[in-house]
Amino acid sequence: MRKLFFYLTLNTLKIYLKIFRALFFKSFSKRKRGLRGLCASVFVLFGITACAVSHKEQTASDKKEILAAEAYLNTLNLKNAPFVQTWSDGTQGAGVITYHPGFLLMQYAQPHVMTLKANEHRALFIDNLTDSRTSMGMAHNPLGVLLKNPIRLSGSVVITDVQQRWSGKNGSIQISMAQASNPSQGVVVLRFKQFGKKMVLYEIRIIDAAHKTTIIDLESPS
Repeated sequence: MRKLFFYLTLNTLKIYLKIFRALFFKSFSKRKRGLRGLCASVFVLFGITACAVSHKEQTASDKKEILAAEAYLNTLNLKNAPFVQTWSDGTQGAGVITYHPGFLLMQYAQPHVMTLKANEHRALFIDNLTDSRTSMGMAHNPLGVLLKNPIRLSGSVVITDVQQRWSGKNGSIQISMAQASNPSQGVVVLRFKQFGKKMVLYEIRIIDAAHKTTIIDLESPS
């Protein structure tokens, strides 16, 4: 029984670390050695120098889609929408998500019952298997761009890339963004489908400075 308990606890800890590394990147040390390593990692991921985010020049069409995405996100209201989350090593979790500007609730059913609750200021992770709770600030977290109320895709948010593919009036749009105050923490990539005048968010990608990607697939967003 002791061996079984140790095995379950160890695997729970591994899953817990994956979630927090993927969704809530830890603040980096300001020591000189840490900054050198951070700049090198960011350079590899974003092709930037001196930890400054580079981004391509936005076209008039890009700016139009950014404004459309901003308006859409400010009206988005997900209630218990199913999601599948894929970590960088290929393992998956699943559950339901409730979201509106300023509030996020992810209730995992797989790999076991866990809850992630966040607002603009803090995030709380609850692991029901171990009955543990961990909280952290969101001020410089890349996912924090989606937890403002209202959401603004300018000013405190820097848009690093916009990709568009169209077939008539239907298409797909991908917008990459980061916290302007600390872009080296990571990038959030929002992927939308456009059906005429209707925009739908169907995927969120979170990319850290080591180029590890976590994907949140919204199977049937409302």
